[in-house]
Amino acid sequence: MKFFLDTALISEIRDALDLGMLDGVTTNPSLVAKTGKPFLEVADEILATVPGPVSLEVTATDTAGMLREGRELRKRGKNVVVKLPLTKDGLKACKVLSGEGTPCNVTLCFSATQALLAAKAGAAYISPFVGRLDDRGHEGMEIVGEIKQIYENYGFKTEILVASVRHTLHVRDAAMLGADVATIPFKVLEDLMKHPLTDSGLETFLKDWQKVPGGMAAILGLDGAGKTPAKAAR
Repeated sequence: MKFFLDTALISEIRDALDLGMLDGVTTNPSLVAKTGKPFLEVADEILATVPGPVSLEVTATDTAGMLREGRELRKRGKNVVVKLPLTKDGLKACKVLSGEGTPCNVTLCFSATQALLAAKAGAAYISPFVGRLDDRGHEGMEIVGEIKQIYENYGFKTEILVASVRHTLHVRDAAMLGADVATIPFKVLEDLMKHPLTDSGLETFLKDWQKVPGGMAAILGLDGAGKTPAKAAR
């Protein structure tokens, strides 16, 4: 499963790249607003940093406006994915843009039938919002399994991009269901690395190292203070 980072902060993106855990980035107006920078400045910096797909969202609500904005966004870079809402106008725009060779991420999906429409419109990605469904008393991950089954039934190439991820269990369940992508906040990515048994195990290993004569310091040629001893004068 691919990991996209749901952020507009370049510091988080670079950290995820250093970890080798970044396959792409998704953004939205709310995330960009938190940076306090102009949209195009943020978008261009992300596009220059991320080798994979970057979803940039339109703000228009009508088809003509979405097409105009989508075409302009696509000019910013070959890795631009135009993010469109799952509305009638959004599906129309998706059909046209995808036909022109522009990949589209159809977002704000809350049902499997909506996902079916997006696939038929040529979406490269469909973004079911599992966390927001959970907030309304639904089992958000159920929609991921339903979409997966429908897409497999008919051979749709649209990738399932699990969005509105709130915690590590969402990531685990998305992977178990065979989702193509999870787009996650940086904090959730960090939480995926953590386990109390890892921390306690490491603490035990380090204590045991202290009992080993020489230990790692001898291998590295370090003295007790962690410094390389000065060579004896000849």
